[in-house]
Amino acid sequence: MNLSLKEVEGELLIVSQFTLYGNCLDGNRPSFTDAAKPEVAKKLYDYFCLKCEENGVHVEKGIFGSHMKVNLLNDGPVTIIIEK
Repeated sequence: MNLSLKEVEGELLIVSQFTLYGNCLDGNRPSFTDAAKPEVAKKLYDYFCLKCEENGVHVEKGIFGSHMKVNLLNDGPVTIIIEK
């Protein structure tokens, strides 16, 4: 955890996922009304991927807006949720 992604020669898999922005404060069903509209979100997704690549990180991407199945093995000491 003390080394950067570049220091460990890590890579990124960046998959767009609007459902990560679900608000569950008002009951059991999440609301996605505060998520960015697709035309805005696609630009942000592409920009984020480009900036990662410009910083020398190898990036693999999902297909924005498509139905994808992704398997994940969380292999690390922690999972961090970042809120701004």
